Amino acid sequence: MSAPFTTPDQIRRLFAQAMSRMYRTEVPLYGTLVELVERINAQVLADDPALAAQLRRNGERERLDEERHGAIRVGTAEELATLRRLFAVMGMQPVGYYDLSVAGVPVHSTAFRPLTAEALAQNPFRVFTSLLRLELIDDAALRAQAAEILGRRRIFTPQALALIEQAEREGGLGQADAERFVAEALETFRWHGDATVSLPTYHALHDAHRLIADVVSFRGPHINHLTPRTLDIDAAQAGMVDAGIAAKAVIEGPPRRACPILLRQTSFKALEEQVHFPDGQGGAQGRHTARFGEIEQRGLALTPKGRALYDQLLAQAREIEGTGSTGGDYGTRLQAVFASFPDDHATLRQEGLGYYRYQLTDAGHAEPHRVADLPAEVLVASGLATADPIVYEDFLPVSAAGIFQSNLGGEEQRAYAAHANREAFEAALGAKVHDEFALYEGLQAQSLAALRTP
Repeated sequence: MSAPFTTPDQIRRLFAQAMSRMYRTEVPLYGTLVELVERINAQVLADDPALAAQLRRNGERERLDEERHGAIRVGTAEELATLRRLFAVMGMQPVGYYDLSVAGVPVHSTAFRPLTAEALAQNPFRVFTSLLRLELIDDAALRAQAAEILGRRRIFTPQALALIEQAEREGGLGQADAERFVAEALETFRWHGDATVSLPTYHALHDAHRLIADVVSFRGPHINHLTPRTLDIDAAQAGMVDAGIAAKAVIEGPPRRACPILLRQTSFKALEEQVHFPDGQGGAQGRHTARFGEIEQRGLALTPKGRALYDQLLAQAREIEGTGSTGGDYGTRLQAVFASFPDDHATLRQEGLGYYRYQLTDAGHAEPHRVADLPAEVLVASGLATADPIVYEDFLPVSAAGIFQSNLGGEEQRAYAAHANREAFEAALGAKVHDEFALYEGLQAQSLAALRTP
């Protein structure tokens, strides 16, 4: 009798833990961020018993300390499609399409993550994965050279490919094979201090765009950040500054609110790392910036109506005085503009701006005859049900681009020409990306249905 398969959730947890250990070794400041976030989260939960109760009620407290997201950038359709297969072994599927060219970054992206509430509660590991847009390189000769360089490299070990094929063929992996899979998959994400291109080639790629140099010049898509989740990103930002860490000047995303929405992100500046470049005569030494530390705070998942309002207000804040997010007092402008976005959960629900998870209280369970007939909002107002925010599990293209730009050493680019091409991305991926709104809608509908079957 064959040994039972290890579940995708268990493999994902093993991989996320291994990735965290590796990144803590490679980038010691990441460990400092994790410790800072743990202290802040403990303090927030001690000071806010209602929030602590909400997190426990929805299974979020257990996942908080483990929660991470990473980010990588690949160069070819084959690399992207194979990553899709690798992540599928861990129960992670592509969700959402992000066009970062809208902010001058020549990539488009998706996020690999678990889909169901149960899987997210087990381990919510996500990897924001970007594909380089070689067609956005203006210099035809450089574009061809970059394609040729990428075509030669192999970013997966033979053993990782064999274990992916085994999992697909047999429907899963046993414990020993799952552990081997994690070890082999980790090699794709490891930092390599030796470039695969000469220093002049690196400079040519760098001059086209820093991110192009980062993707093309190395033998693998080293993970460029790993992100813990905080319950108070403003405290985390202040804590980084107090600790002498070179924090990003602006927190990306919406302003601080009584009811957090979507995603707020900050980071410390990318490390400047020594790299060896081959040249046929012993090599040359150079410097490269790519890897950094990031912290995120996640809030309410917004409906299409809520997201449209968010995008409208964000654009207003960025265009005031024509300074984007780098000039003037951006934080003050953002706060002023977002004053028109409702900031209490009752209004957010009643105006259909956000997604909520409904659950009966003890009083609701005790009165099933009332529960069957009353609208959800009446149940909440009567104390017969709770309505908790469904956590936003995804990303924001403008915020992601802002993080990329600040950590590639460049200023914000103002040439906001969009080059969205979801069809080409999905063709490279070898699959359709999941619609994040449909996933949140499904979670809310599932909770509403459960109210009627106590």
